[in-house]
This record gives sequence, C-alpha cells and structure tokens, in this order.
Amino acid sequence: MAVSELVVGLNNWLVRRRRRRVGPGELLLLLPSCLQRSGCERSVRAGVENCERCGRCQLGEVLEMAERLGVPVSVATGGELALEEARGDGVRAVVAVACAKELRVGIFGTWPKAVLAVKNERPHGPCKDTRVDMAALRSALEFFLGEPEPTESGVRDGSPPADHTPARRSA
Repeated sequence: MAVSELVVGLNNWLVRRRRRRVGPGELLLLLPSCLQRSGCERSVRAGVENCERCGRCQLGEVLEMAERLGVPVSVATGGELALEEARGDGVRAVVAVACAKELRVGIFGTWPKAVLAVKNERPHGPCKDTRVDMAALRSALEFFLGEPEPTESGVRDGSPPADHTPARRSA
C-alpha cells in the first residue's frame, strides 16, 4: 500500500472518531473534473450547472445526490483550486473525491478542517473518465450531516453504512 493511501485511511479513521456534524451549507463536496466523461462537450470546469445529466458519466448522479442533501458542489481542475475552495470561510467540513495523492495533499493543505476522502476509481488510467463508489460517497456525506439520505420512497434508511463498525463497550 502506498504512503498516500495510508494517509487517507488514517485521516478518514480519525475524522470519523471525532464525529463532527455540520449543516448542509457548511459541507463542501469537492469533485475532480476527471469524473466527467472526457468527450463531453458541456464542460463543468466553469460550473456544475453545465452538466446535462445525460447519464454517460456519474457526474449527474453525484450532483443529484448533493442537491437532495443540500450540499454545495465544486469541481476542481487541480490541487491548488481544490485547496482554495476547501479553505473557504463558510466551509467547516469537506468530502473530497480524487486520487490518493491529491487527497493526501488536500488533507494536509486544509488542516484543521475535517476532510473525508473518497478515492476515485481509474478504469482508464489517471485523470480520465474516473468513477466514484456511490455508496462510499453517500456514507461520507451522511456522516457529516448526521443522518442517512432519504431513499427514493422518502423513507430514511437507519441502517449503518457498510464501513461502520459499532463501538465496543467495556464491561
């Protein structure tokens, strides 16, 4: 396992132990521009509102989830822009999607803000047509918001996220 992956894993464990909760407007969902399909003519680099949500990449699905939760979204084209967004005054916590190296830099660059990092999947190599595990992303967003996202039927699913391990109590 690479150093960056170890840093991301340790950070996520520590952030979850702190149990920080924030309101939707205080949470930022930070996405890499490579989540958008590389051949798309509607670039979201200028703003996420350019996404047509055509279904040819995951970006539309991610944006819909964020809208349902009321969480602002920013698409960054690189590490420096991502850091600038995450360091914003109104941002108290960040859910960031990127490769492990960029996540590591972002975690250190935004300290002491709480950042839950979700490593993207790179089926076509780095920085091109990446994907994100939607369950992991939903879990990270719900963690900061303190409640599970409503299902399509409008009922909140009270089951713990897949990566949740109940705390052990000593006798």
